[in-house]
Amino acid sequence: MTTHPTQPSPGVCPELTPAAPLTEEVRDRLAHPDEAELAALDAWWRADNYLTVGQIYLQANPLLREPLSPEHIKPRLLGHWGTSPGLAFVYAHASRLVRHTGQQLIYLAGPGHGGPALVGAAYLEGEYTETFPEITQDVDGLRRFFRQFSAPGGIPSHASVTTPGSIHEGGELGYALIHAFGAVMDNPDLVALTVVGDGEAETGPLEGSWKGISFLNPARDGAVLPVLHLNGAKIAGPTVLARKDPEEVRQLFRGHGYEVLEVEGDDLPGMHQRFAETLATAYGLIRDIQDRARAGEAPTTRPRWPMIVLRSPKGWTGPHEVDGTLIEGTWRAHQVPLSGVKDDPDHLRLLEEWLRSYRPEELFDEAGAPTELVTRNNPAGPLRMSASPHANGGLLTQDLDLPDVRDFEIDVPAPAVVRHESTRVLGELMKALYERNPRTFRLFCPDETNSNRIGAVFDVSDRMTMERVTEDDVKLSADGRVMEVLSEHNCHGWLEGYTLTGRHGLFATYEAFAMVSASQTIQHCKWLEEAHHLDWRADIPSLNILLSSTAWRNDHNGFSHQGPGLIQNVLQMRGDVARIYLPADANTLLAVSDHCFRSRSHVNLIVQDKQPQLQYLTLDEAREHCERGASIWDWAGNELDSREEPDVVLACAGDVVTMETVAAAQILRERLPELSVRVVNVVNLMTLARRKDHPNGMSDMFFEELFTTWQDVVFSFHGYPGAIHQLVHGRNDADRFHVRGFIEQGTTTTPFDMVVRNQASRYHLVMDALNNSQRHPRGSAELKAWCEAQLDRHEEYIREHLQDMPEVRDWVAQDPGSEVSGRPVEA
Repeated sequence: MTTHPTQPSPGVCPELTPAAPLTEEVRDRLAHPDEAELAALDAWWRADNYLTVGQIYLQANPLLREPLSPEHIKPRLLGHWGTSPGLAFVYAHASRLVRHTGQQLIYLAGPGHGGPALVGAAYLEGEYTETFPEITQDVDGLRRFFRQFSAPGGIPSHASVTTPGSIHEGGELGYALIHAFGAVMDNPDLVALTVVGDGEAETGPLEGSWKGISFLNPARDGAVLPVLHLNGAKIAGPTVLARKDPEEVRQLFRGHGYEVLEVEGDDLPGMHQRFAETLATAYGLIRDIQDRARAGEAPTTRPRWPMIVLRSPKGWTGPHEVDGTLIEGTWRAHQVPLSGVKDDPDHLRLLEEWLRSYRPEELFDEAGAPTELVTRNNPAGPLRMSASPHANGGLLTQDLDLPDVRDFEIDVPAPAVVRHESTRVLGELMKALYERNPRTFRLFCPDETNSNRIGAVFDVSDRMTMERVTEDDVKLSADGRVMEVLSEHNCHGWLEGYTLTGRHGLFATYEAFAMVSASQTIQHCKWLEEAHHLDWRADIPSLNILLSSTAWRNDHNGFSHQGPGLIQNVLQMRGDVARIYLPADANTLLAVSDHCFRSRSHVNLIVQDKQPQLQYLTLDEAREHCERGASIWDWAGNELDSREEPDVVLACAGDVVTMETVAAAQILRERLPELSVRVVNVVNLMTLARRKDHPNGMSDMFFEELFTTWQDVVFSFHGYPGAIHQLVHGRNDADRFHVRGFIEQGTTTTPFDMVVRNQASRYHLVMDALNNSQRHPRGSAELKAWCEAQLDRHEEYIREHLQDMPEVRDWVAQDPGSEVSGRPVEA
């Protein structure tokens, strides 16, 4: 595991306590702020708006202590104003709620392009300076704070991994609410307040995410409070929900199961008063639901959780008109509403008037620090949303209580002679994880837990639902903790939220449909890649993904279910995050899984099919194999003592292609014994890379020990052939690698026909070995002709008998020898 020397220690964080009981007095105080509180609320909001505008525009003169001039303006104006004042408005009120109740609360900004408002909030709370000491709370620190925004060597324009308090990169819209639900699962003291932008609400993942309340049990889980912010427009036009009749919007979300509360307007202080009352009502409903459930009044059906619909103008408090064109409340406020301020004196004047409208002299003292009027609205310590340990989940992470994987070992008396559904052992391992870690481990799967042969978890946990249960349902209850919903987006995003807040889990899905959520996988990789460079971000549990029901064994489902594309996507990610494992059998899967569940801040992609498959290694051998990442399998090859190096190397990575490689080696051993053949199996795909390209990459010496220096390598790969060529690029004579893999040839057919169609069958591999061997012993031409005849026979046989030939269908290794393990090769 890669660690950061100056990182905070896992499991060490400020003490957190549950929120105090919600008395009638507190409810009333929340709903009815007095004049002093309204003044502090409004001052905090104005200060955050000022910081947002300053980040977008200013590189100097941060508090307007002199008239604004073109030299004070950044050369490039980047950022998003339109959603920011709404985000700041909600944040100010959420902080006041936390201050009165002691509620642990995190804030997720769905319209994450409003990043300057979230960065500004962390600055006003003091957490930004604590995290980045060079950004001091004075005039000079504020100048640096403005200059860094959306600038080289600075910070991104979105709420992101560099933003204290954030667990959500808002650059790609659609996932805020999914992350929020994952964050509160098994997290009873947490509320995730989530602002959903009305443009974001048009995305498919967000539309599906509203169903999250069907999977929250108020007795043991926290709560999500969505705030749907309808400000009327996205980047270049109106939004769908903002143009709908309000009653239609109400009906839509009531149909999803929410209690809809609404706030609308732009008048002040009226909006502050109305929103405070609405937020108090929403919070009271949440606490009532939880208090009843935790007092033993378990709900028989899903509670009606609250949500808030907030209608306020896009670009609220910004320029109303510019050059006679309406800006505030329109799509024109989305990004930079005043352009050309360096060159246009009128625009420069409007910018100065805009900034001064917030009355910065009331908000920042002589030194440049936020005044007491502003900071009065801040909660204390870890209750500040920018300082919440839940938003730096590595601080809360505890190691899993892992069983000894020896308890699940499959007996392998000899290699390639017994079959087993390998993923069943993973189900047994996760069953033990559920038992030993009842609040820190969950499986997320799109209705495919049994299908992927990991259903042993149902021995100890039901599927989770808060909807009604009928007598026909099996293993389905409000007490369940196995998460099944037919949405890859929800499953993936829930696990992200779960791990980002410090818990562990696995997302299991059919291989082809992992591409539905592939963008989420990539975005999470990017988050971890950036977090790797931030010492204050503690390492979190890895995102573990099992791809089963793979391309090669979805022969019954057809072409739509056949695709290994996620491997190619993850392969592009940086080596400090991305890991891809291709275990060939059950014991290797156990060794890989044990490693992945212990790892931190990785995206671990595990690819293994669910169908019965041949078993090769004992657990000890599998562990040694995984430690190396790749090994020579002596028992499978036919290396002649008379030759210093083999004539050809047969390499493989992936379960089905490993079987084809071992079968091809046997054909060569039996029919052409004079040919010296080596078999190499690769389990950790990243070991093929050079060490300078990936931390798991093997040394040149080890690489040559496995693959020789000059001999040709016929490589049979689970995924697209180009992946292997990419990985071995830069190795000695990389052109000697001839790769067989998935080439998008598929249909509803037999298992063996899938490898034939993709030219990766044992017969193709034998012919490749003959074509690329340095020697051609007597009988080579006859063997090649026999392979071609076998392929012709296969085609005829499956059409007549609708199944594979017996010698393929029932194939096991013959006389594999007594040595099972790979040759010990030193790295």
